[in-house]
Amino acid sequence: MPMPEPKVANKNTPYWWEEAPVKEMPTQPLARHLDVAIVGGGYAGLSAGLALARAGRSVAAFDAMNPGEGASSRNGGMTSGSIRPDSATINRRFGEGKALAIEAEGKVAREFLYDFIATEGLACDFKQVGSFSGALGFQQYETKARGAEALAKRLGIEAYAVPHAEQRNYIGTDFYRGGTVREDTGGLHPAKFHAELLRVALAAGLTVHSHTPVMSIEREVSGFRVNTAVGVAKARQVLVCTNGYTDGATPYLRRRLVPVRSRMIATEELAPEIMARLMPKRMMVGEGRELGFYYRPSPDGKRILLGGRDSSRTGDPAAPTLRLRRGLIELFPELEGVRLTHSWFGNVAMNRDMLPRIFEKDGVVYATGFCGSGVVWAPWLGTRAAHKLMGHAVEAVSAFDFRPPAAVPLYRGNPWFMPAIIQGFALQDRIAWSRHSR
Repeated sequence: MPMPEPKVANKNTPYWWEEAPVKEMPTQPLARHLDVAIVGGGYAGLSAGLALARAGRSVAAFDAMNPGEGASSRNGGMTSGSIRPDSATINRRFGEGKALAIEAEGKVAREFLYDFIATEGLACDFKQVGSFSGALGFQQYETKARGAEALAKRLGIEAYAVPHAEQRNYIGTDFYRGGTVREDTGGLHPAKFHAELLRVALAAGLTVHSHTPVMSIEREVSGFRVNTAVGVAKARQVLVCTNGYTDGATPYLRRRLVPVRSRMIATEELAPEIMARLMPKRMMVGEGRELGFYYRPSPDGKRILLGGRDSSRTGDPAAPTLRLRRGLIELFPELEGVRLTHSWFGNVAMNRDMLPRIFEKDGVVYATGFCGSGVVWAPWLGTRAAHKLMGHAVEAVSAFDFRPPAAVPLYRGNPWFMPAIIQGFALQDRIAWSRHSR
């Protein structure tokens, strides 16, 4: 009989659920006729549903799980709105105009989120504390420094370089060789944010069905037939916001989004003087490795939460948690003996362009593909998609509203190739590290 894997964390549920557990919605009758049916009850689906309901549309959101049980309550809560391809890559693939528009929209989307939280009075522990991005070597530091300077010049964002000699004023590690700071980002409690978003959407008139998967969507003369696990709803319009939990109900989208596990760990509570030393400005933190880590203090400032890619595909194995723990200790050697209280994962959705997207196919509108930055992009693009459905030309404008992402060859929903891709990224990181260590 094989030995069970060692338990490396007390709980395998999200730390965020301690204060804001996801909940099943009360059972409600299925409306037979809707203006809009939304597939997915995460940030994007609820944001779209809120905008539509406040405009007087009859709208219902259908979630295969509890609303928010996917990435919306499992992510790091960082309001970065980062885009994985750099400006040069976007420029090369889509043109300078698209690259500049995408960069500018990030600023607008973050401002939209912050204003939304304040205006709606959402109690989600949001603080605009800024972010630090660590450089692995002096060459990467120079590249990051030039990028921060350009960002400040083009968009007026307070962004600047931090040399290695000043690094410990921002982050208590010597692992990096300097980095950059952006003051326009921050952190929130993702599960509280979802719970508050759900609250205001329900108050506006959105109906939300939990544990009600959509089985298929059929085009009809007057709209769509939405076949759910509990019956059929007729809808004039359909919006799909499933992202990393896309299933066979939308096969066109499923061939274009690859679910990738992102895992996080939470330390036990640390002494105030340790937190003050390791995270003196309470910033959100990222770094330049392909399989790099992202980390932050918990909203109460008592723990460190650290995340990264998880190459496992089934179950909840110990190895990915141990990898994150090694990464934590590599960054902060004094945490060698710290205990982990939580280790959990959620799916993010990647596509071949690595850009979030709004698009339309056969009359169905999609807002999806947030590529690990859904805290900013999902509410923003969900709201833009709602305005697109309502025919509001100005409010619907987005640089991310263009052709669908290309299909992934030989892919039908089973990401069998992800472990090999992640191993390739790990090799790139080892090569980069060997150069950095010389």
